[in-house]
Amino acid sequence: MVVAALVLLQAGAGAPAPAHAGFDAATFDPIVQSGIRAGAYPGAVLVVGRADTILFLNGYGRFTWSPRSAAVDPDSTLFDLASLTKIVATTSALMVLVERGAVRLDVPVRTYLPEFQAAGTEGLTVRHLLTHTSGLRATLPLYREADAAAALRRVFAESPIYRPGTRVLYSDVNAILLGEIVRRAAREPLDRFAAGEIFAPLGLTHTLYRPPVALRRRIAPTGEWHGHAVAGEVNDRNAARLGSVAGHAGLFASAPDVARFAQWILHEGALPDGRHVVRSETVRLFTTKAADFGHGTEARALGWQAVPTGETVSSAGTEFGPRSFGHTGWTGTSLWIDPDRGLFVVLLTNRAFAPRARRSFTVLKEVRGRVADAAAQASDAR
Repeated sequence: MVVAALVLLQAGAGAPAPAHAGFDAATFDPIVQSGIRAGAYPGAVLVVGRADTILFLNGYGRFTWSPRSAAVDPDSTLFDLASLTKIVATTSALMVLVERGAVRLDVPVRTYLPEFQAAGTEGLTVRHLLTHTSGLRATLPLYREADAAAALRRVFAESPIYRPGTRVLYSDVNAILLGEIVRRAAREPLDRFAAGEIFAPLGLTHTLYRPPVALRRRIAPTGEWHGHAVAGEVNDRNAARLGSVAGHAGLFASAPDVARFAQWILHEGALPDGRHVVRSETVRLFTTKAADFGHGTEARALGWQAVPTGETVSSAGTEFGPRSFGHTGWTGTSLWIDPDRGLFVVLLTNRAFAPRARRSFTVLKEVRGRVADAAAQASDAR
């Protein structure tokens, strides 16, 4: 069943907010449903909102392509966030650690990871990892290693394939290293630190690594095994080899939780009661464009993607402002924030589950862009 709701995602939220012209089913439903009809994903949840208000919340489709499959519930369905893990868990944890002085952006990575000693890494900094300007390759087949320890040794042995600081090359390896930096600097695992320092204060009660079996009936599947849908197991094989807790992937969450996280970012680190998890200056530091080499390449903030995205079809659309930032995930997830409009768009899908579209990721990017544009236009019309 498709559900529409207008709610406040704050602690102690009150009655639903009144309807806003343009932020309605007539605007958004045809866009998201077009992705289902095209075969890009069987199910989705869309949330559009501002720092204090949810303007639109809707669920679409089912967990799988079967008409007997469970319908997506916009409030309770959990999705494998894939690379949204990089911003919701890893980058946020680093904001806390940087503010506390436990991690410094412009010191060599080997300061925190002494094993990271391969040729060309001596000047490679934490900032390089966060902006994806480290020159490290995009990914490694860590799933072939015997265990998590062997997988990390493989990561530590990597040398840059480009000189650090000379170009953006989006890399899971960067985020894996950052996750390990969090573990060393915080002196506890990434999942535990993020849960205690980010998820709990923000009230993200449906955001977690390694969801228990009891939650699997609420998780949109991202794969099949011998004809059966697989849900609750991280889709990323490298993250699975790293124990299902990694800096680049592994997090599961509901769309309302991701929306609450976006509201926290728009509030520049403040909670609804005014207390700050991190200072406004820290949030601005991390979300301001920090790398842009032009010529059609993607721009990056610290941990976040910025605009331009360098895509032929941009997941941020064409209407979001020049200071916008966001991120996407391979499984079909995305979050984009326009700070000038005070607007965010969360679209969670399970594109990774048996897509029927020949170019499912391109179809999904088109849907993301159209949703972002529609949200921006509705905001401007008010």
